[in-house]
Amino acid sequence: MKLNYPKTLKVGTAFAIVMVFWTAYDYVVPLLLENAFGLSNTMRGLIMGLDNLLSLFMLPWFGKLSDRCNSKYGRRTPFIVLGTVATVILMVFVPVSAQKQLNAAKDLRAQIVTTSAENYTYTDHKGTVYGSAEALYTMLYESRNSDYCDHNYLAINGVDSLEDYLRIAADPQSEDYSKFVEAGINSFASNEINEKLTKANPTSLIVYMVILFFVLVAMATFRSPAVALMPDVTPKPLRSQANAMINLAGGAGGAVAFIIYTVTLLLDSTGYIAIFAAVAASMLLLLVAYLLLVNEKKLVRECHDLCAEYGIDENEDAIPEKSDHIELSPAEKKARMTSFILILASIFMWFMGYNAVSSNLSIYITKTLNLSAGLGGVISGVSMGISAIAFIPVGYLAVKIGRRKSIMLGFALAVVAFALIFFFASNYSAAVIYLFTVFYLIAGFGLITANVNTFPMVVELSSEGNVGKYTGLYYTATMSAQAITPFIAGLVMDALGSKYLFLYSTICVILAIVLMVFVRHGDSKMAPPKSKLELIGAGDD
Repeated sequence: MKLNYPKTLKVGTAFAIVMVFWTAYDYVVPLLLENAFGLSNTMRGLIMGLDNLLSLFMLPWFGKLSDRCNSKYGRRTPFIVLGTVATVILMVFVPVSAQKQLNAAKDLRAQIVTTSAENYTYTDHKGTVYGSAEALYTMLYESRNSDYCDHNYLAINGVDSLEDYLRIAADPQSEDYSKFVEAGINSFASNEINEKLTKANPTSLIVYMVILFFVLVAMATFRSPAVALMPDVTPKPLRSQANAMINLAGGAGGAVAFIIYTVTLLLDSTGYIAIFAAVAASMLLLLVAYLLLVNEKKLVRECHDLCAEYGIDENEDAIPEKSDHIELSPAEKKARMTSFILILASIFMWFMGYNAVSSNLSIYITKTLNLSAGLGGVISGVSMGISAIAFIPVGYLAVKIGRRKSIMLGFALAVVAFALIFFFASNYSAAVIYLFTVFYLIAGFGLITANVNTFPMVVELSSEGNVGKYTGLYYTATMSAQAITPFIAGLVMDALGSKYLFLYSTICVILAIVLMVFVRHGDSKMAPPKSKLELIGAGDD
C-alpha cells in the first residue's frame, strides 16, 4: 500500500492557494504597519494577533459546515472556490487603504534619517524638548531602549560618554554607526511617524483595519476545508506522508509569494500594492489549476475503495460521537480524549514559540540585524527551500520511528537553534548574520518535522464524518496561539530587548515537548497487508 504522490500533489494545490496568501501576509504586513504607521512591537503584535483571534472562531465553524455540505462538486470544493474569489477581490484594497499614510510616513522618515544626528530634537514623555547633542544622548543612551541602542556592545567597547556617542554618530560609514546609531535613528523615525501622523489622524489605520477584517473573514471560509481535503482522500496509515506532500505543495505556494515580495522589495521598499496584486493573481491561477486537476468526489470514492480493499477501518482510533455508532469503553474513550487534548496543547505551545518568531522576523531582520527587507526575504526564502527538501524524508521518518518521536526530535532541534540565536546571534555584525541564518534554518527544519506530523495525529482521532470539524479544532489550537503570541512577544521585546524573543520561543517549545511526552494515541500505524500472500512474503524476508 503506497501513497499516490501525483494525486496528493494535485490535492495540495488547494493548500498552495492558502500559503501564497499567508506567506506574503506574515512577512509584508508587519513591514507595512511599521513603515506606514510606526507602531511599537506591542501594538504591531496585537494587530498581527487579531487575525488569528478571528480565525479561532471561524475555522472550526467552516470546517464543520464543510462536513455537512452535499454539493455535487464535493464537500470542500465550493468553500475553496468561493473563499478564494472573495479574498482576491478584497485583498488588493489592504495596501491601497494605507497608501496615503505610507507616502506621508515615507517623506517624514526620509527627512529624519537624512538629517545629521546632531541636529535632532527629542521630546520626552514629560514634554521636555531636547536639541542637538542633548537629543542624541537622551534618545540613544538615557532612554535605555534596546531598540535604539545595543548597550551591551557599547559597554564592551567603552562607549559611555556624550563625546563617544557624537564621535560614532559623526561617521555614518563606520561599522559602529551601523551597529547602533543607524538602527536607533530608524526606530526614532518610527516613533515620530506614530506620534505625528498615526495618532494625530487615526482614520487611515481604522480604514485599514476594517478592510483587513473582511479579507481575513474571506480567508477563514476555506482554510479548514482546503486542509481537510487531504484526509478525505488519504487512508489513515499514509497521512503523514500525504501531509508532507501537501506541505510541499504549500511550500511551492509560499515560494511564489517569496519571489513576489523579495523581488518587489529589492526594487521598491514600499511596493506593497504590487505585492498584493501579484499575490492575488497567483491565487487565481492556482484556483484554476485546482479545478482542472482535482475531482473531489472521484478521489473520495477511490479512497473508500482502497480502504475496503485493505480492510482499513477509518473509524478505528476515532473518539466516538453520538452519531458514529462506535462502541468504546468509558476508560478507552477517556484515554483517547486525554491524548487528543495533550496533542492540541502541545501544538498550541509550539505555535506560541514558532509564530512569535515568524510574525516578528521581518522586523527583527530589518531593525536588529539592520538588513534590508529584501535581504531579509532572501533568508526567509532559503528557509522555505530547506523545508521543501525536508518534506519527503520527514514523511518517511514518521513511518520508520512514528509521528510522536518525529515531533519530539523536531522540537529538540528548534529548542537548540533558538537558544543558540539568543546567546550568539542577536547583535549586528557580518558573522552574526551568517550564524543567525544557519540557526534559523535548523529551527525551521525542526519545526517542519513537527508540522508534518501534528495534523495527522489530530485527524487520526477523528471519524470519517467529522474530519472537517477536527481540522477546525487543530486550527483552534494553532490560531489561539497565533492570536496572543505576537502581542506577548512584542511585550517581551519592548521590555527586555529584541533578542529575548528567541528565549521566549525556546521556553514555549520546551513546554510543547513536555506535553507530547504524555501522549499515548494518534501515532502512525503500519499499512496492513492486502492479502495473506503479502503477509507470508513479509515473513519470508
